[in-house]
Amino acid sequence: MTSTPKPLREPLELETVGTVSHYKSNLRDIEFNLFELFNVQDYLGTGLYEEMDAETAREILTEVERIAREDLAASFVDSDRNPPVFDPKTNTAPVPASFKKSYDTWMESGFWGLGLPEEIGGTTAPPSLVWASGEMVLGAQAPIWMYCTGPSMGSVVFKNANGVERDIRIAEIMVERLWGATMVLTEPDAGSDVGAGKTYATPNEDGSWNITGVKRFITSAESDLQENIMHLVLARPKGVEGIGGPGTKGLSLFLVPKHHFDHQTGELTGERNGVYVTNVEHKMGIKVSNTCELTFGDPQVGGGEPAKGWLLGEVHDGIRQMFDVIENARMMVGTKAIATLSTGYLNALEYAKERVQGADLTQSADKAAPRVTITHHPDVRRSLMTQKSFAEAMRSLVVYTATWQDKVQLAKAAGERDELAEAVNDLLLPIVKGYGSERSWVLLGTESLQTFGGSGFLQEYPIEQYVRDAKIDTLYEGTTAIQGQDFFFRKIVKDQGRALGHLATEIKSFLDSEAGNGRLKNERELLATALADAEAIVGLMINDLMSAQDDIKNIYKVGLNTTRVLMALGDVVCAWLLLRGAEVALAKLGGEAGGADKSFYEGKIAAAQWFAQLNLPRISAELTIAQATTLDVMDLDEAAF
Repeated sequence: MTSTPKPLREPLELETVGTVSHYKSNLRDIEFNLFELFNVQDYLGTGLYEEMDAETAREILTEVERIAREDLAASFVDSDRNPPVFDPKTNTAPVPASFKKSYDTWMESGFWGLGLPEEIGGTTAPPSLVWASGEMVLGAQAPIWMYCTGPSMGSVVFKNANGVERDIRIAEIMVERLWGATMVLTEPDAGSDVGAGKTYATPNEDGSWNITGVKRFITSAESDLQENIMHLVLARPKGVEGIGGPGTKGLSLFLVPKHHFDHQTGELTGERNGVYVTNVEHKMGIKVSNTCELTFGDPQVGGGEPAKGWLLGEVHDGIRQMFDVIENARMMVGTKAIATLSTGYLNALEYAKERVQGADLTQSADKAAPRVTITHHPDVRRSLMTQKSFAEAMRSLVVYTATWQDKVQLAKAAGERDELAEAVNDLLLPIVKGYGSERSWVLLGTESLQTFGGSGFLQEYPIEQYVRDAKIDTLYEGTTAIQGQDFFFRKIVKDQGRALGHLATEIKSFLDSEAGNGRLKNERELLATALADAEAIVGLMINDLMSAQDDIKNIYKVGLNTTRVLMALGDVVCAWLLLRGAEVALAKLGGEAGGADKSFYEGKIAAAQWFAQLNLPRISAELTIAQATTLDVMDLDEAAF
C-alpha cells in the first residue's frame, strides 16, 4: 500500500520567522522558459502527463514559490547562525527548531513527490517542472531539498530492484514513511577516486551483508528530521569466489539502514544497526546540512553491532546504479548554484534601486548636483546586467537540459528508448553542474556582493551567506576539474561527438535563420564565431589525444584544457539559449505586450545582447591559449612551485 502525495494543499497556518524573506524568486522567467521558450505545454495534459496539464503546472509553481518565499526561507539565517552540534556520546546532530519547521512544511506540502513513480507513491510530472520547482526550494533553503531526498532515492531503489519483492517494498517504505537517505561513496584516503575505496562487504547466511569501513563527506547522514535513514553504500564484496576486483568495477551497492525495520510494514524493530556518524564537519557554508563521517561495523563505535545491509541488484553493478543518484545530484547542484545567483542578483538590484550615492557621472563636476541612486552609475549597470544575463542564461540551461530528460521519460513510457535524448542530457549535465557552479560562485562574490559595497560584507544582508553557501557547488558531486574531464573524455570522445554534433547543428540552424528580424544579426555573427572557436578547441584537444598514442605525455595537454573547453561551450550554449529567448521576446513585443510584460521582454532582449557581446568574443582568446598549450608546466620541478 502506498499513499500518493497531493500536489496542492491549503496554506498551513505557520508563523513565519522574521518579517522579510531573503529569497527573491523569478517566477515570471521560470514560466517564460517552460511555456514560451520550450513550450512544455505541448505535451502536458496528454499521454504520460495526462493529469498534469499546463494550468495545474502553473498552480504548482505558484504555490511552491509561496512556500519557498514564506516558509522555507524563514529558517535561512537562524540555521546558519545556530547550526547542528554533533554529540559524540550519542552520535547525533539535531537540527535547529526553525529549520525543522521549514522542513516539515515542505514535507506536508507533498510537492517532494513530483516526478517520482506512481507505483511507490509519487506524482507523475515532467523533469522540467520538477527542476523549475526545485530552483525555488534550492534558492530559498537548499538543505531542505537535500534532507528530503529519501523518496527520490527510493525511486532509485525501485528502478534497480530487478523485480526483487524485498527491494520494491523497501522503495515503497522509503516513500511512505518519508525516510531520509544518503549516497555513500567518498572515503578519507580515496577522495574523488571512488575506485580506490576500501569499504568491504562480507555475506551472511541470511542473505544480508556485513559492511565494514569509513566513509567521509556524507550529506544528510544524521538529523532528527526522520525516523530512519537509508544509506546507499558503495562497498567491495569479498569472501565469495569470483567477487571483487580493483577499481570501480569491483563495487556493489548496498542498502544499509540506520535502524533495523520490518521489511513488510516498515515499522522500526527497536534495534540499532551498526552504522554510526562519528563526526560532523565544520563548514564555511550550508551549515545546517550535516556533512558526516560514517563508520560501519566498528566494534568500538556505538553498541558494537555489525552494520548489516542488503545487496541491491547484482554484484559489480554498484557504480552504474550509483550514477542514477550522482546524475540527479549533479543536476541538483547546478540548479542550486543558479538559483542562488538569481536571488543574489535580485537582492543586489533591489539595493541598487534604493541606495543613493554620488551625482550622475554627467554632472560629476557640479558639487551641487543632486545625488542619485547607484543604478544611474555606468559600472553598477554593467554589473547588474552581467548578473541578470548569466542568471537568466543558466536558468534556460537548466530547463533546456530538463526538457531532454522529459524526452527520455516520454520515450520510456511509450516502450521505446530515445538514445539521442539520453546522449544530449549526458552532455549537458557537466555544463549545468560545472559551468553553472563556477559562473554562479564567481559572480556572487565579484558582482552581487560588490553591488552592496561594504554593506555586502555584513551579515545584515544575505549575500555574504550566499557566497559561503555557493562555494561548495564547485566542489561536491565532482569538482569542476572532474566535470571538465567527464565532459571531454566521456561526453564527447566516448560518444564520438554525436550529442555535441547534434547541439552544434541546432545552433547552426538558428544562425542560418532570420531570428530576431535583423535585431539579433550582430549577436548571431558573434555566436557563429564563438561556436567555430569552441569547435576548434575540441578539435585541437582530440588531435592532442590522438598524438598521445605516440607520446603519452601529450595527454597532459588535453588535461590542461578540459576545464577550458567546458566553460567555452557553456558560454556558447547559454548565449544560444538567451538569443532564442530574445527571438521569442521580439515576437511578443511585435504583438500586444504592454506594461510589465513589455519591460520583461525588453529585458530579455537586452540580456541576450549583453551576454553575447560580453562573453562570446573571449572564446577566440581561449582558442589562442589552447593552441599555445605546452608541457612546460608539467615538466617543471615541484620545487619551483
